[in-house]
Amino acid sequence: MVLQPVVKRLAKAMDAENYNILQNNGRLAHQEVDHIPKPNHTEGLGIEWPAQKTDMDKLKALFNEVKAKM
Repeated sequence: MVLQPVVKRLAKAMDAENYNILQNNGRLAHQEVDHIPKPNHTEGLGIEWPAQKTDMDKLKALFNEVKAKM
């Protein structure tokens, strides 16, 4: 899996001791090839978090900081 080494470097750059990797599988997760069938659109795994306004200057600064550490 290519994702795991990248996430480990990202976690180290952000001093994160613990982290989760969310991998979306299936058409409802916008995957082109289905691997885990879901019975319908209302059943299955649903993961949500509230959206919030983003300060783009702070986000860019965080991006540059993490990028420099990687």
